[in-house]
Amino acid sequence: MYEKCAFTGHRILERDFDFNVLDRVIYNLIRGGTKYFYCGMATGFDMAAAESVISHKKDFEISLIACIPCPEQDKSYSAKNKERYKRILENCSEVTVLSEEYFDGCMQVRDRYLVDTCDVLIAYKRRNRGGTVYTVNYAKSKGVNIIEI
Repeated sequence: MYEKCAFTGHRILERDFDFNVLDRVIYNLIRGGTKYFYCGMATGFDMAAAESVISHKKDFEISLIACIPCPEQDKSYSAKNKERYKRILENCSEVTVLSEEYFDGCMQVRDRYLVDTCDVLIAYKRRNRGGTVYTVNYAKSKGVNIIEI
């Protein structure tokens, strides 16, 4: 059983992305006893995972924790993603802001925080570069269980 789950994945979802698969994995973790879900709040996979968790909050006592790298994370998001971001934050049990301002490397600080906090990491990794690869490799180095979808 895992108590704490975090997410990592690409900002742009490939054609093979299936929300139903992600939702089933999250549902199965909840049924297995996972109570806390940590989300980095990036566009793409992070937001999809957060929305899945939110959809299960009405039936289960679970918490969604937003782990924001800096206060203006959504500054460059599209209007649609800014609205999603706001809606997700409104449904979070807790919001953790890791830095008072943006700096080079603040996203990696967020990624390490996610891994250091969780028992299991759900990863959507299709490319061999970028923050998702960094986060998965960091999780492997820490011995964190990884579910790749």
